[in-house]
Amino acid sequence: MATNVTLWVNSDPFTFGTLQVSPHPKLSLHYLKKIDSYVKTKGDSGFPRLSFPVWKHIACNKLTMAEDLAWMYFEGFDLLCHYEPEERLQQAERYRQCKTKKEQDSLRNQTSVDTLQFLLYLFIQQVHKISLRSTLMTGEEWPTRARSPDISGKTSSTSKINVQGLDENTCLSFVLNNLNDLMLLLTDTITYSGTTNDVLLTIDSVKALGLLISGSYDGCKTVHSLHEVTLQQQVQVKCGYSKISQTFSFRAFESWLRSNLADNPFGVGNCVASGRRLSWPTTGCDSEGKPESGAKRGRVATNAHFTTRDQKLIIISQVCKQTLAKMSTTLTNSRVKVHRCHYAFMYLLSPMKYVSIEKCRHSTIVLGPVATTVHVTSCEDITIIAPCRRFSISGSTLCTAHLMTPTRPLILGGNDSITLAPYHTNYSMLEDHMATSGLATLPNVWNKPLCVGPDHQEGSPVYSFLSPEEFFMFVIPFEMEGDTKEFPGSLPSKYENALVTRQKQIKDWQRTVKEAKLNPAQKQQFQTLVESRFQAWLLESGHKRQVDGLVPVPSSPTK
Repeated sequence: MATNVTLWVNSDPFTFGTLQVSPHPKLSLHYLKKIDSYVKTKGDSGFPRLSFPVWKHIACNKLTMAEDLAWMYFEGFDLLCHYEPEERLQQAERYRQCKTKKEQDSLRNQTSVDTLQFLLYLFIQQVHKISLRSTLMTGEEWPTRARSPDISGKTSSTSKINVQGLDENTCLSFVLNNLNDLMLLLTDTITYSGTTNDVLLTIDSVKALGLLISGSYDGCKTVHSLHEVTLQQQVQVKCGYSKISQTFSFRAFESWLRSNLADNPFGVGNCVASGRRLSWPTTGCDSEGKPESGAKRGRVATNAHFTTRDQKLIIISQVCKQTLAKMSTTLTNSRVKVHRCHYAFMYLLSPMKYVSIEKCRHSTIVLGPVATTVHVTSCEDITIIAPCRRFSISGSTLCTAHLMTPTRPLILGGNDSITLAPYHTNYSMLEDHMATSGLATLPNVWNKPLCVGPDHQEGSPVYSFLSPEEFFMFVIPFEMEGDTKEFPGSLPSKYENALVTRQKQIKDWQRTVKEAKLNPAQKQQFQTLVESRFQAWLLESGHKRQVDGLVPVPSSPTK
């Protein structure tokens, strides 16, 4: 029986595994092959699993990286690895118990990663390398990265719904253009003993390549790892597998990959083309309670109806002057792309895998726990409130991020006036959702950002910390079923003191009003005055749109 093989490039290593900055200059094939040879001389601490002490020695002494950057790459690859939520929580508890940097370093030194896959991970950082050659060929004035196709799958640079960042076509092109180098990175110099001179790939090498490539042999009904596809009886001969040596012919395997690699069936393009539009309720009113001029309901699409739980994608695009609030099973464990939303308020209150926020302006986005990364790119004047494993931001200005994160926030290139602040809200299902995502309240290093890229100048950071005087708890204005009643974890003392001081001022004011002993007419006049001033403040501050646009969140998970 014939096997219908489909292969595609996994999007995760590129979307939240690579940094949107030009890569370190020594992450080329030449240096990575040297690293491969070196780690194999280090015994069990170098191969098949690479320990952090060995990597730190290579990165700091051979590649001239800073130690913080070396750990960031190690930690970034760890995001791609599968862990059960309980394992993540146990890991967080071990770090929480560290009292000194020495204890933390000792814990880091016990970690290790798959050596071959880590080398692939380092190599694909080049996807963000600026190409002078391509700029010369296209005639552009400034060096740029390859353009992404828009949300409809077109590649026009003038499209109004162009999706910023990496896309399936860019990832596929990168893998095809560098496939020979990627495979060479996984091989030793071993040749056949016969007349042909061909390098061999081991099964372990093919398993490692599965980091970047997945496949199916039943019409994409089920997703399989690359090596599982290659070991199918009908596929073995085509991909150059020898049962005797249990190896693959380099040439035959490369040819087979090139002939079968296609678009990601679970990516943005197919989600837009074949996805189901979700009728999530949105509202938006002007100062008179009427639908606001220019308000757009936006487009929400998902591939959840034709994909597996681990491949779910939701695209939220062009929500303008609206409030969108959702807690649902469709949203749970999905990858979410929020794109070109303006003057919007969003409450996405479910545990998610990854969230990308692109080209949004003047909006507030409140997220449930995100198991991997929240990445913000090309945004202006937005507020993000999220517990997440990693936060990164690039090409954005006047943005505020309230974070609960166990890893250092990454401030990449092209940013200006970024404000960092502690996470400051809660909702009834928050603790359950954090446990589902493997996120703990500690450690929380929201205030220890790492600036990555060449455009950061010492002494003039592009970020600052929110002053305690401007800090308020954020109230999610929906009633939902759940056990979380209070803010999880604790606030830094200066922010906690600011809240206590403000609460005291409120109580003093209430006591002053009570002691004034106003008569009924004076009370009515005073209440009218307070309500009038409050409504004026709502209008001047822009919060009236948020209040008028509130919609109920379902108390139980729905589609």
